[in-house]
Amino acid sequence: MSKRILITGGAGFIGSHVVRLFVTQYPDYQIHNLDALTYAGNLANLSDIENAPNYQFVKGDITDAAFIDALFAKNEYTGVIHLAAESHVDRSISDPMAFVKTNVIGTVNLLNAALKSWKGDFSGHRFYHVSTDEVYGELHDPQEFFREDTSYDPRSPYSASKAASDHFVRAYHNTYGLPIVVSNCSNNYGPNHFPEKLIPLMINNILKNKPLPVYGKGENVRDWLYVLDHARAIDVIYHSGKNGETYNIGGENEWKNIDLIKLLCKVMDQKLGRDPGTSEQLLTYVTDRAGHDLRYAIDPSKLRTQLGWSPSVQFEEGLTRTVEWYLSNQDWLENVTSGNYKLYYDQMYENR
Repeated sequence: MSKRILITGGAGFIGSHVVRLFVTQYPDYQIHNLDALTYAGNLANLSDIENAPNYQFVKGDITDAAFIDALFAKNEYTGVIHLAAESHVDRSISDPMAFVKTNVIGTVNLLNAALKSWKGDFSGHRFYHVSTDEVYGELHDPQEFFREDTSYDPRSPYSASKAASDHFVRAYHNTYGLPIVVSNCSNNYGPNHFPEKLIPLMINNILKNKPLPVYGKGENVRDWLYVLDHARAIDVIYHSGKNGETYNIGGENEWKNIDLIKLLCKVMDQKLGRDPGTSEQLLTYVTDRAGHDLRYAIDPSKLRTQLGWSPSVQFEEGLTRTVEWYLSNQDWLENVTSGNYKLYYDQMYENR
């Protein structure tokens, strides 16, 4: 059976790296990239592969059930890697319903379409749902880590919507036998990250000598993973994971926000030729976010021991690579922050 894989959200930060990996590493696969091209979807992230013979972009919305059903009927996908999601916690607090529509209803639409298309013949098929560590809540004990059997305790509209989607995916496996795998990952960083997130936001603000907003005292702890390592993990899990299983993907790399930002300031000062301590003067402490979880940390030992994956990029190296990418791609950053990136689809695809 020829492999035809639908990757949802493939123009976003993580999705674009996953799409590129599958297109380049598996030339015998047909890769379809489905993205609604909302504010964080940027096709310029994939300009280097957009003409690859095994790649096709499809503009569409996973919340449109009729569109999704027709797409599956037309293309007979053998696999789905589902990355499409609303993912910014602050936005979920101001507009929870948008997160319910995309993360919950959109996921169920994909599950229903796969179920109809595969007609109970699940051999050679797989539905891979990509989720977040935020569904587990927060940790207080420094010796405690999120494991695959950790109870769910979502504490924001975003994490609640992702938890609900996780449950639906597992329910379709248990009820209908749909062949699924789920992964829950820690914070990603690296090239092509939309500058509302912590690291690219700070890089952009340092470049423009704007304040660096730090929630509370900056003591919230996150586990950071280089995005290319996440893409590698998705590759391994998609091909070698066991149906019905969950795999936690973590960098084993915890940082307090304030320590991370100060390290980033140091790297930026070095790369920009500024005096040490220059960027730290931009630090500005702001009122903490509502429901801001104190600490996330993942135990990825199941993935390491069962499937042989481990993070390959040390944080200081990855952070330096990330800074160098943004400094070398300031046109990309300007297009994103100005909104001009939204014109790329019209320029490249509208008349195709």
